[in-house]
Formats: sequence, structure tokens, C-alpha cells
Amino acid sequence: MSGADTSGSESFSADLVRTHDFARYASTLFMPSDLRRALLALYAFNAEISRVRKQVTQPLPGEIRLHWWTDMLAGVDHGDVEGHPVAAELLLTIRHFRLPVEPLTRLIEEHQFDLYNDPMPSMAALEGYINDTASALFLFAARIAGWQSPEIDHLARHAGLAQGIAQVIANLPFDASRRQLFVPLQVLQQHGSNIEEIFAGKQTPSVRAALDQLIGEAQRHLQPAFALLADVPPEVRPIFLPLALVRRDLARMSRADADPFVPRVTPRFQVLWTLWRVSRSREFKG
Repeated sequence: MSGADTSGSESFSADLVRTHDFARYASTLFMPSDLRRALLALYAFNAEISRVRKQVTQPLPGEIRLHWWTDMLAGVDHGDVEGHPVAAELLLTIRHFRLPVEPLTRLIEEHQFDLYNDPMPSMAALEGYINDTASALFLFAARIAGWQSPEIDHLARHAGLAQGIAQVIANLPFDASRRQLFVPLQVLQQHGSNIEEIFAGKQTPSVRAALDQLIGEAQRHLQPAFALLADVPPEVRPIFLPLALVRRDLARMSRADADPFVPRVTPRFQVLWTLWRVSRSREFKG
């Protein structure tokens, strides 16, 4: 992409992703430099949308922020949209790579769920949410890298579901503190658990059983995702490097002594080391 006049926006987007989504930021370091800016623009947009719920205490201000982005993608003039650093980079990326706007709008619409305290009702609802968020990001990133195919679509779906389900478990301490439930209520009830057990922040046998089911669901998507890597061009595989972090996290979460209500932050050097090591493996180099 070109546009020296937006170099400040490029730097802002990179800093935003590095701060709020380091795993995706680190994965861009393994992509060609001429694609990195566009990927960071996409991931910065996602970071802006995903963190709205952390920036507001009531749904209405969050709805207003999300509506601004929906309008922006629809071409509605809110003034100097180009003056918004993340919006400027996203618009440049959309134009340069001819990205479809509708999936980006659906991503915003899915995150409206984040603003309210309604529980995630079912596994099907969670999968729909993840398909339009995490899986969509993998698809867009692959398109930026210049690749589209049924195999990549299939890979992106499984990759997103594995990553998204793992993220639900990883976010449990924060979500429980806000009385939000992304663990499907249906899954909790199947194991004799309920919302209040989650909000109490204490692991019980029924909560553990429900989370073990979620971990199993994530692993059932992770396995075919890694298998499908062999069917896509090596040039696009670095897009899927975060799967190595998902595999590591799921292994940790499945341990009997893992407390899902204790927040865990992975050091950045460990993230970089994991991605560097797996980038040199046969899975990603072919």
C-alpha cells in the first residue's frame, strides 16, 4: 500500500495491535513487509471493535461507538473520517485489496452482544458469533495475502472456532467479574451448572465439566485446522501462526490443576519464541 501522508495512522494502528492483540501483531512479523501494514490495519480495526465493551459501563455509549463504525463502512459522512487513524488505515486497505465490506459490518454487529448481560444461549450461537469474528479475520487476512480458495475457507472456519472458543475460556475471569457469560448456557446446564456458579468465580466439578466440553470442542476444530495447513500455499500459512498459541493454551487449560478463574498473561517474549519456533516447523514451511 502507498500513502506517505498516513504514516502516522500506520504507526498508531501498529501500536494499538501490539498493545491489545499481541499474538496477531507478532504473527505479522512473519509476513512480507508489503503486506504487514494492511494486516495491522485489519487487526487494529478488530481491536477497536473488540475493546468497546472494556471502554464503556453502559450499553448505549457502546452502541453509539459501534454504530459510528457501521456508518463509516457504509460511507456515511461523520466529518473527517480520514482523520481517525484506524479508520484511515482500514479504508486504505479496503480500497487497495478490494475487500468486501459486508463481513466487516457483520463483525461489528456480532460485537453488539458484548455490550449486554444476556448469556450466550447455545453452542450454535457461540459458533455463529465466532464465525463472524475470529474466522472472518483469518479469511480477510488470507485475502490480503492474495489467496482465496475453498480450502482456505475451510481452514479459516476451523482456525477461528478453535481460537475463539479458547479465548472464551481465557477471558472467563474478566467476563465473570462483569457478570457476562460467553460460555454457552446450554453447555452449563447440560453439566448441572448455572450462571451464578460462573459469576462466583470458583471452580466446581460441574463448571469444570462444562469447560472441559468447551476445550474438547476447540480441540476438535484445532486438529483439522492443522491438517488443512498442508492444503494451502506456504505463503499464506503464517496467517495461521496464532494456532500454535491456541494449541499451547488448550493443553494448559486441560490440566486438572488449571484454575480457569485465575487470570493468566503470557510474556511477550514467550509468544514470539513460540511463533518463531513453529514458523520453522514442517507444519508451516511444508
